[in-house]
Amino acid sequence: MDDVAVTLRSIADVGPETIAMTFEAPAGFSAAPGQFIQLSARIDEDLVQRYFTLSSPGVGETFEITVTIDPEGALGPWLADRQPGDTVTVSGPYGSAYYEDEERVVVLADGPGIGPAIGIGELAMDRGASVAIVRPAGSDVHGDRLEALADGGAYVAEPTDGLDDATAEAVDRVGGQVFVYGFAPFVKSAVAAIEAAGADPDGAKVESFGPGPDAD
Repeated sequence: MDDVAVTLRSIADVGPETIAMTFEAPAGFSAAPGQFIQLSARIDEDLVQRYFTLSSPGVGETFEITVTIDPEGALGPWLADRQPGDTVTVSGPYGSAYYEDEERVVVLADGPGIGPAIGIGELAMDRGASVAIVRPAGSDVHGDRLEALADGGAYVAEPTDGLDDATAEAVDRVGGQVFVYGFAPFVKSAVAAIEAAGADPDGAKVESFGPGPDAD
């Protein structure tokens, strides 16, 4: 899909400095959880573009993205000020690290990666798949949806002391296709944990969101 204007239907706080934005889907737009869109906005005469991964379990009449708001960022604060009925420009979808009806999925996620983790988990469980989600403790983003997945039978771990033990448990309980979403330092730790768990890191579907907000 080339650049097209989409209408914001709703916006909600889903964690500290984090919002979920639900847009009306344009005709013919289809995407799987784990894929991402490019969002463009004209701010103070400058064209600002960023990528955001879907956090909805697919696309119907609407689709959702989750946005972490960096107060010093060019686009996040502007998005947080949008109101239902406003329009933004999007293109896509892009990316190959997405859910393709695998019957067993393990998702390691951190930061903005919890968005695609939730979307994949919800769609996979809706289709009868076994699901495990591992994210480091301390993030409250989409906590209600993560709790609902756990209540529905997903293995959910929020370790405080590294990824290795929780990843090994997830691989042992569920196995199957492994997904990784997060900034580069997390991705590096996640890939090491996958290998330590005896799974194949080369077979994982990995999406790195760059060096991270604290990188020099």
